[in-house]
Amino acid sequence: MDTMFRYNWQVREEWYRWCEDVPEEELLRSRTGGVGGILHTLFHIVDVEWSWIRAIQGKSDFQESFEGYRTLKKVRQLDAEFHAEVEAFVRSWDVSMENRPFYDERPDGSVVIDAWGEIMRHVIAHEIHHVGQLSVWARELGKKPVSANLIGKGLMKISEC
Repeated sequence: MDTMFRYNWQVREEWYRWCEDVPEEELLRSRTGGVGGILHTLFHIVDVEWSWIRAIQGKSDFQESFEGYRTLKKVRQLDAEFHAEVEAFVRSWDVSMENRPFYDERPDGSVVIDAWGEIMRHVIAHEIHHVGQLSVWARELGKKPVSANLIGKGLMKISEC
């Protein structure tokens, strides 16, 4: 679990650096797919990661909209603000947490039960999905996207056989 979260955090930081060379109007431009544009998608990734981690722990959710975070600096600050709590939870993960039930009450009153491990993997896959959208948009801007390659990022220690 830890490796894939660290992968997402590393790739996300690379996307933030990629954004530094893109005009703000391009970062804010509404695009096909995703939740809006480049910056809104990065905000959404941060929001969803933190919200799910807090939800499975029974903590309150983040209720702010993108409108208050329409700059790269503000999205990065929000990410930094949430990151310590998310990282602490991810690093505390152990096998006993995999099948803990999360009871998700829907607006219609129904309840869906999911395993914590399933939710954690959803959070990982969610970000990877949106990074794919960012890559398409980067190409539309004529810019090389951030590499999505996990290999070569130094995320795993090699042990001797």
